[in-house]
Amino acid sequence: MGNGLSEPHAVFPCLPSFQALHIVILGLDCAGKTTVLYRLRFNEFVNTVPTKGFNTEKIKVALGGKGRTAAFHFWDVGGQEKLRPLWRSYTRCADGLVFVVDSVDAERMEEAKTELHKITRLQENQGVPVLVVANKQDLRSALPLGEVERLLALNELGAHTPWHLQPACAIIGEGLQEGLERLHGMIVKRRKMMRQQKRKR
Repeated sequence: MGNGLSEPHAVFPCLPSFQALHIVILGLDCAGKTTVLYRLRFNEFVNTVPTKGFNTEKIKVALGGKGRTAAFHFWDVGGQEKLRPLWRSYTRCADGLVFVVDSVDAERMEEAKTELHKITRLQENQGVPVLVVANKQDLRSALPLGEVERLLALNELGAHTPWHLQPACAIIGEGLQEGLERLHGMIVKRRKMMRQQKRKR
């Protein structure tokens, strides 16, 4: 699996049809990152194994009910501790970040918070929109969304880092479509602001 391109359903109005948004999927190991990727790619559950390096897919995603689609080039990077120093190599020039957390694993929320804040504070990631996917929200033991937001200290990410917290269940795909629409909106807004700033110079 990897390097696939799903069939386009419509022309993406904001970008040339050949240009896909560079999105990096990060998070601790076992959070569900690869499950998110392949649910988006195949629209079905794919049994996965821990990612040793990375998985990559180009996917056309429908935006709302108006026949619009967006092209995303996803990079799903392994979350084991020894692989995290490599995250920076993948986030250079990223249009957006997807940070997946296991809503059931309260004990590792502090670790997830540390890694999230570390990657968003890098100079090259300043202002890059972040979609935080609170995965496994279908389970009874999942932390409430407000608690996930508090434990990850999302309000401390800074005014220059737009973010959205999305409840999700990657196995059935619930919440992923809505999350990507919000991420796309944040990316488009950031690009407009950057164009306006260039004009003022």
